[in-house]
Amino acid sequence: MASRRLSTLWAHEARGFQRLCLSGARRIPAVASTSTGKSAVHPMIARSYSQGKVSNLAKNFRRPGNAAETYVAYGMTQKLFEACSTQADYKIPQASQKGVEVPKTEAGEDLGVGESWWYTELGLKPTFATWSQVTLLHMYLLTVRLRALPYRDSVTTYSRHLIDHFSHEAEHRMDVYHDLGSRTIRNKYLKDLFIQWRGIIAAYDEGLAKGDAVLGAAVWRNLWKGSQTGPDGEEIDWAKVAQVVVYMRRNLAELAKKEEVDLVFALGDKKDAGIFQYSDSDRKLVGSQ
Repeated sequence: MASRRLSTLWAHEARGFQRLCLSGARRIPAVASTSTGKSAVHPMIARSYSQGKVSNLAKNFRRPGNAAETYVAYGMTQKLFEACSTQADYKIPQASQKGVEVPKTEAGEDLGVGESWWYTELGLKPTFATWSQVTLLHMYLLTVRLRALPYRDSVTTYSRHLIDHFSHEAEHRMDVYHDLGSRTIRNKYLKDLFIQWRGIIAAYDEGLAKGDAVLGAAVWRNLWKGSQTGPDGEEIDWAKVAQVVVYMRRNLAELAKKEEVDLVFALGDKKDAGIFQYSDSDRKLVGSQ
């Protein structure tokens, strides 16, 4: 409950920022002339700035990149990242059992258990690699939407916090689930993941610009590791790759309709998946082609 109250406060603060910074020509001048010819502070502005902490933060948002925006960006991106991270969540029960061997895939990856449609519908394996790639895919979808923020510094701030949250969670999973106690080894993997993230942005951007075939190729390389066979050695089902492309296009269209301050609520929580959720219509659309 405390987390929900905090996210609500962040959203209200950001909404105040948006109303102040994006009002454009509709903004009421701070100084207006009285009937006596003297200048006076407009009463609406005076009331707006006298309503406590939220209004003060909103006032400070006139300067993008300041401490107030950073505070809001950190909280909002934490909730946004949680929505990304839960999409292909997995557990490794053996990790908490001493002396119990963790099952492996044919490639030698620790194999967990997961109930997401990315596993049940697409047949991907619940591993750290799958979780990271699906999480980064959703982070990319959010990054595309966050590019519409009114200031470049704001885009940079939100993007930086989003990848920071990913790094913290990835390192936590390496330590708890995969017994990588060495910080040096974890840092090496985190560096590799950051390089992958930069490549993902470039590859998916190219796909959005050049068409579904190019986007599908990028999805195949990242989620299916560019293999001609599926996780169980079967011939790859390209309809599943196409289903992910349709999923990405649909989510981008839905995100484009949402205001920045409404993104947290539009994505839902663990009980309500919101925009990021399986849709049978995606599969049917691919099957009708």
